[in-house]
This record gives sequence, structure tokens and C-alpha cells, in this order.
Amino acid sequence: MIGLGTLINVACIVGGGTIGLLASSLVTERLQSALLRACGACVIFVGAAGTLQHMLVATAATDGTITLSTQGTMTMLISLALGTVAGELLDLDVRFETLGTWLRDKTGSSGDARFVDGFVTASLTVCIGAMAIVGSIQDGLAGDWSTLALKGALDAVIVCAMAASMGRGCLFSALPVAVLQGSVTALATLLHPIMTQTALANLSLVGSALIFCVGVNLIWPRTFKPANMLPAVVIAVALAFA
Repeated sequence: MIGLGTLINVACIVGGGTIGLLASSLVTERLQSALLRACGACVIFVGAAGTLQHMLVATAATDGTITLSTQGTMTMLISLALGTVAGELLDLDVRFETLGTWLRDKTGSSGDARFVDGFVTASLTVCIGAMAIVGSIQDGLAGDWSTLALKGALDAVIVCAMAASMGRGCLFSALPVAVLQGSVTALATLLHPIMTQTALANLSLVGSALIFCVGVNLIWPRTFKPANMLPAVVIAVALAFA
């Protein structure tokens, strides 16, 4: 069934978030704060690992020694610089917060001071990354939902921990996931020729860097505006054809 992968992913996010939300009533505010910092550290390492995976190159010499070099630095620099400029001009951060505020009011969560922050942070964490694009294309072309099911399991754990410390807003990160991955699945035939190996590598490189920024914000709030940096992933894909 085409589209099943996105449905599984959404169900995992809602399920994980619900468990985290139920658990939040059992932990103190101090423990919630500690859990939030732990989530931040985890997201930072996930982002850093994804970035370094595409940047570091190991080369074996004839004498058996291995040297490390880097690649993709200019791709990251250009993508993040131009993407941030585009995002700031469009002010995507405010648009995300406006959507979060609208959801908060429509769901009767006006008294939840952390709703918008939880929604934006969780949405950026689970939406950015190559797995979402690759998995959605696989689902759309061949009905292969395995990649999105794996992503769903990972998202469930992350959103569970976030919901325990940031509240019910994290559950609604399932909505942008449904829209993004559902759209890519529906357009899979058109997007498949564009997402070459180089394009996917660029997407993963820059997307992982943005995930790193989200993790930093969990520990040091408002250090970055990851939403305003989102156009960087589009530029990164475009650079694969430059």
C-alpha cells in the first residue's frame, strides 16, 4: 500500500509522544529540565554524526597508515549561508511559530506555555533528514515502507523524550511529517530523477547540520533559528547539479 510508510511514521510519533506526555505527570520539573538537556545532547550527537559521516574521508596509504581529510565544506558553507538569507527574508521561524500558536488555540491548549516551543522543536527534529525523503520516494515508487518504519521507531523515542519535558505540542509534529512525507510520496515519480546519490549526500550533510542546531537550542535556547535555515537543504540539493 503506497503511503503506508508515512502512516506508520505518524502513528509512531503520536504513540511515542503520548507515552512521553503521560510520563511527564510522574516526573518533577527539575527532572523534566534534566531530560530536556539529555535530549539536546542526544540530538547534537545525531546531527554531528550525520554531518561528519559525509565530511570525513579516510585514506589508506601504502604503508598502512590511515589519514583523515574533509570534503563538502564549501557545499555546507554555501548552503547554510544562502539558505539562512532566504529563510530570514521569508521569516520561516515566525511562520512556524504562528502555525504552532494556531494549533495551540484550536486544540484548547492556550494554557500550555511550552506548546509552541515543543511543536516547533519536535517538528524540525523529525522532519529534517535524508531518511524522510528517501523513505518517501521508496514508498511512492515501490510501496516499500521499511525505511519510514525505521524512521518512525527513531522518531517515537525522540518525541517521547521531548514530550515528557516539553509537553503536548510535540505530538503535533506528526502533522508536518504527514504533509512533507505524504507530498514526497505522491510526487515520488517526479522527484526520483532529481534525488541522485550526490543530491542525497548533500541533503544528508546539510540536514544533519540543521539537526545539530536544533540540539544546541534544546540546551541553549534561541541560539539558532533552524526554521530560518531550512532553505539550505533545497540549495544543497541544487548544488549537486552545479
